[in-house]
Amino acid sequence: MTPIRLLLVDDDPLVRAGLALMIGGAEDIEIVGEAADGAQAEELVVQTRPDVVLMDIRMPSVDGLTATERLRARADAPQVVVLTTFHADEQVLHALRAGAAGFVLKDTPPAEIVDAVRRVAAGDPVLSPAVTRQLMRHAAGSAADARQARARDRLAVLNDREREVAVAVGRGLANAAIAADLFMSVATVKTHVSRILAKLDLDNRVQIALLAYDAGLLEGDGH
Repeated sequence: MTPIRLLLVDDDPLVRAGLALMIGGAEDIEIVGEAADGAQAEELVVQTRPDVVLMDIRMPSVDGLTATERLRARADAPQVVVLTTFHADEQVLHALRAGAAGFVLKDTPPAEIVDAVRRVAAGDPVLSPAVTRQLMRHAAGSAADARQARARDRLAVLNDREREVAVAVGRGLANAAIAADLFMSVATVKTHVSRILAKLDLDNRVQIALLAYDAGLLEGDGH
C-alpha cells in the first residue's frame, strides 16, 4: 500500500514535533515535510507533493487561511485539514469555504488525528454534523439575508433530486444513509454528489453543507 504523504504546517516547533511524534508511528502515513508558515508550506507542497496538509490557521507572514485558498486553487491541490484550538472560529469557517476538508482540534487524541488524515486522504471530509451546525450558526449575522439569497441563486441550477441530496449532505448524512432515506442506490448518491460539486463548482461535501445552510434548507438550524 502506498503511504499517505502528509505535510505538517505550524509556526510552533513544539507543536510540529508533537504531531510528528503522534503521527509518525502510523505505518500508512509518511510525513514528507514540516513548514513554519503558509509561504513555506506552498514551497514544500511543490517539492514534496503531499496528499494531505495539516494546516495551522494563526501563523506569521502567510497565515493558514491564505495558504489554504492558494493550495486549493492548484490543479494538483492536496487535501487540507485545519488545525485549531477553537470549536467555532470565523477563520475556520473561512478555511472550510475555501476548500479545506475539515478541521481537528489541537488537543484531539492522537488516534483521532491519524484517523482524520486517513479519512481525508480517502475523500471523506472530517466534520461532524454537530460541529458543522455550530460553525454555521457562528457565521450567522447581519449578512445572513444577503448570503441566503446568493446561496439560493446558486442552488437554482440543481434539479429536484440533486437538491434533496444536497440537503441530506447538509444534514451530515453518509452516502448509505442518504440512499436509504431517498430510496436510491449508494452508487446513484455518489453520482448525484459528484454532479452537485461540478454544477456548483465546489470542492467537497463540507461546502455543500455550508451552502445548503446558507440557503435556509436545513430545518431547525436557525433560518
